[in-house]
Amino acid sequence: VKVERRFTHPVMKKTVRMTKKYKAHDENNAHKVGDQVFIQESKPISKDKRWVVVSSDQA
Repeated sequence: VKVERRFTHPVMKKTVRMTKKYKAHDENNAHKVGDQVFIQESKPISKDKRWVVVSSDQA
């Protein structure tokens, strides 16, 4: 899951976009690449997975 956050640079006063990738567990493989989902922190599932997909954003 890729999470993007935007903030204003303290010196340059320009809006900056930063992204961070999280490995999230999708129990039934119900979501495809490009879907917007909600994730929640959980106990460790594997070496790198600490997030679970809770629901998808149906627009």
